[in-house]
Amino acid sequence: MTATLRRLAGSGTVHVLFAFLAMGGWASFANRGHAMPQPLYSGLLQGALSACLTLFLKSVIDVLSRRFRGVTRFWAPPLIACLGSASLLTALHALIGTPEIAKTIAVPLLVSTSYAAIYNYSISRRRGAGS
Repeated sequence: MTATLRRLAGSGTVHVLFAFLAMGGWASFANRGHAMPQPLYSGLLQGALSACLTLFLKSVIDVLSRRFRGVTRFWAPPLIACLGSASLLTALHALIGTPEIAKTIAVPLLVSTSYAAIYNYSISRRRGAGS
């Protein structure tokens, strides 16, 4: 991997921008059967929410993972993050009138929950080995 590519892959700004474009694009696609400008609004909202979730999800998992012990530390933090994300996404998309809420949030929620579970597992294992 070249130094430039490695620097871009490690950049938080690149991650946030990618989340905005990928998940915002998905939301517009998921709502493509509805009249404009609704697919555009849904895409912009989902892009902004995904960018924010990308920025804050790691910090949330870091905090939650310290609050649980035993086996619970492996499943509770990602579950709480998933429920919080799903509630926020559903409420805000309902507020702006996104027609296809379930389709719109399915992919971003799957991606963010997968990340939360993998990241939480990795830090929980390390903490378990150090205790």
